[in-house]
Amino acid sequence: MSESTNIAIACQGGGSHTAFTAGVLEHLFENWDDEYELVGISGTSGGAFNALAAWYGLVTGDTDDAAGIVIDLWDDIAANGYTERATNDWLKLLNRFQSAGMPFPQFSPYQIPGPELGKERIREILEAHIDFDAIPTHCQPTRPDLVVGTVDINAGVFETFTNESVTVDAVLASAAVPNLFEAVEIDDHYHWDGLFSQNPPVRDLMHQPPERKPDKLWIIQINPQQLESEPTSLDEIGDRRNELSGNISLNQELGFIERINDWIEAGKLPSDEFRHTEIRRIEMGRRYHCSTKMDRDPEFIDELIDLGRERAAAFLDGDLSGESATDGGH
Repeated sequence: MSESTNIAIACQGGGSHTAFTAGVLEHLFENWDDEYELVGISGTSGGAFNALAAWYGLVTGDTDDAAGIVIDLWDDIAANGYTERATNDWLKLLNRFQSAGMPFPQFSPYQIPGPELGKERIREILEAHIDFDAIPTHCQPTRPDLVVGTVDINAGVFETFTNESVTVDAVLASAAVPNLFEAVEIDDHYHWDGLFSQNPPVRDLMHQPPERKPDKLWIIQINPQQLESEPTSLDEIGDRRNELSGNISLNQELGFIERINDWIEAGKLPSDEFRHTEIRRIEMGRRYHCSTKMDRDPEFIDELIDLGRERAAAFLDGDLSGESATDGGH
């Protein structure tokens, strides 16, 4: 076993709420322990933006660069300027009314040009911060793996893009919500938002040589895990469905890791090839209305980033207890 502690980080998707993850990552990397070695980072949808930015900052610089580029990316994603703010306010109101069940005309993203213009704006922002052509040159065995999750519509399977296969199209596909954006074509197949699949990808982070398998897996979780009351209004039902859609696939993957851990402890797997992985969660711990997952108001983005910093600080201080998938994760 190496002297350092191998860390893998998985970033759950959730639209604008993943600005929380940016704050978490900024604090983690600004306070990175020299005994830690990042061996992999994954993400889905908005979580993929964060994972990509952090990974790129690390492989082209250091932990301070990783912290900086994640925040810089969200500064650009935020709705800056009068026109963007006005559009953002209108979309917030529309999403709130629709989630409450109010009747509004429904349009496919293939019928109106607005969503694709938004996707192209995201492409411009990503390419302004990331040199995608250089990604293959930064993929080396001693550097962390990068994993982005999507769904292959044609094949009907989850699909992850790893390391040199991560392109700007792969990242856009991971965030292509079907009722908002057109599917993204990659290798003659069409892809949708990874929120339908592994959210976030976890199992791919475990595909490492024995010496680089994660000792600890940190999950940055956007969707609340538990709900004490019964959802009764359309808003509450929609919120909980949205939360469950992301958490169920995550808990299934964590359950697989826990099973591997049990087999290792029981001596059913060779210790020189497998490693016990401790699962820790950094949860948002605050519930927002699902309509705000499309909210790019700069003040809201800053609020989420600040919350991420606070939760990461508590996590590093040991104030947040770890929770495994079998100790209440389901």
